[in-house]
Amino acid sequence: MAGHSQFKNIMHRKGAQDAKRAKIFTKLQREITVSAKLGLPDPAMNPRLRAAIQAARKENMPKDNIDRAIKRATGDGNDSDYVEIRYEGYGPAGIAVIVEALTDNRNRTAADVRSIFAKHGGSLGETNSVSFMFNRVGELVFPVKAASADAMFEAALEAGADDVQSDDETHTVTTTVEGFAAVRDALEETFGAPDSSGLVWRPLNSVALNEEQAASLLKLLDTLEDSDDVQRVSANFEIPDDVMARLTA
Repeated sequence: MAGHSQFKNIMHRKGAQDAKRAKIFTKLQREITVSAKLGLPDPAMNPRLRAAIQAARKENMPKDNIDRAIKRATGDGNDSDYVEIRYEGYGPAGIAVIVEALTDNRNRTAADVRSIFAKHGGSLGETNSVSFMFNRVGELVFPVKAASADAMFEAALEAGADDVQSDDETHTVTTTVEGFAAVRDALEETFGAPDSSGLVWRPLNSVALNEEQAASLLKLLDTLEDSDDVQRVSANFEIPDDVMARLTA
């Protein structure tokens, strides 16, 4: 979990930068459009769309932007046909990296991702070359104020969750892929909408990095995240607190 937590902190810093807002909106709108197209355009009947809209609202995306993204799914002024693609490879220090993308041009995205890996000391591998190092799980993150740790644990257990980890800021609920929708619906009804929810790649083991390795890896991850086609990046790394403090000083 350390690598996942560190990466979440990195993305929090990135999201706070005004220069990134337009790019974030583009990614969120694309996820909304694809979610609405794969299911129903009604968030009440489409859990993935509901999660995408919640993520957009958290970033203060205007309602008009959200509505336009949903309309594109029905062919209203949308000529693009986005597909989901997963790329796998290795970063500096042999860190396993999974890249999830939504693209309307497979060749362009594959070339971009391959180039980013190569320029930052990594290499793109074949499908399933590193995914065996991760578990695919459902994850819901609630703010700590949503409930006490005991109340969240009991409710999650009753709903069928696998685990709950609580700290000073959040409650992180883990589920199986198959049980994710049922657990999410039950906990939303009790505690309200989570800060984030979805299926994630959670590393089975994390690799601790020194300062040089961490700096190189973070450049790779940042560049991947800056790609318009890339939605999410997962990696099995851990950065010690003292190293992270020096890198962010």
